Amino acid sequence: MNIVMLSGGVGGARLARGLARAPGVDLTVIVNVGDDDTDYGLAVSPDLDTVMYTIIGSESEAGFGLAYDSFAVMNRLEDFGIDTAMRIGDRDIAAKLFRTIELHRGIPLSEIIGRMAEVLSIEATILPATDDSLRTEILTAEGDWLSFREYFVTRGHQDEVVDLRFAGANLATPAPGVISAITNADAIVIGPSNPPLSIWPILAIAGISDAIMDRPRVIAVSPLIGGKTLKGPADRVLVSLGLPPGNEGVLGAYGGLINELVIDQQDATDRGHLTALGARVHVRNTRLATMEASVNFAEWLIEVL
Repeated sequence: MNIVMLSGGVGGARLARGLARAPGVDLTVIVNVGDDDTDYGLAVSPDLDTVMYTIIGSESEAGFGLAYDSFAVMNRLEDFGIDTAMRIGDRDIAAKLFRTIELHRGIPLSEIIGRMAEVLSIEATILPATDDSLRTEILTAEGDWLSFREYFVTRGHQDEVVDLRFAGANLATPAPGVISAITNADAIVIGPSNPPLSIWPILAIAGISDAIMDRPRVIAVSPLIGGKTLKGPADRVLVSLGLPPGNEGVLGAYGGLINELVIDQQDATDRGHLTALGARVHVRNTRLATMEASVNFAEWLIEVL
């Protein structure tokens, strides 16, 4: 079965690790790049790295970076008086340094990620949504436009989000392989990611939404449990952007793009209402914190598909 998954953040990465291990699945993960930035002069792609590290089971407890990494470089930078609030481990720095060197050589991001995935022995295909520059920017209730990094990391995603824009999306084209993967997929799966902050940047790239709309099976996994997120601001962002609260907001965030939605067992009472809105609804335990939970969920999802 050819499955294409759209992913961003920790939740999407955890589902990707389960699907990558599901028997009989040829998996392509299309990953958000709206969060990409520069730290310490290095090209940082948080969602791409999180997907790769999580698939191989080497992600840190925080969900980003590598587990059991050392921090000799950060410690020495502190000696030089550099602000190291954004902590990057030594092995993670090597990966980001490789990406930075290759980008400066003019190598496309998709090709770089392919080489990184090969080194990490990842059998799934990992694709950035685009090789072009695309940056998510957030308008707060105070009228300030913030970069994703400033909103999410520096300010701890506490600001009320009243609008989003995806700088560069009007010029961006899908990375090589993205459209063909979607076109040839038996099913499209949207991970339990923050719909506006992690999935909308992917959909903002010309051609991707249209290609997905042509597929008969498009299923999203809600990031909400009991109507709320376990971490992150997805529940608040949906409402502040004018969408309904809870899983109705998740459904509305995809604007007819999906025809099926998986919700958590704690939200089972939403099933009838969501079905009346036109979605086929599945109920399952969507907590994917462990490898075992990710694999069990993925195997169940394959049966559904």
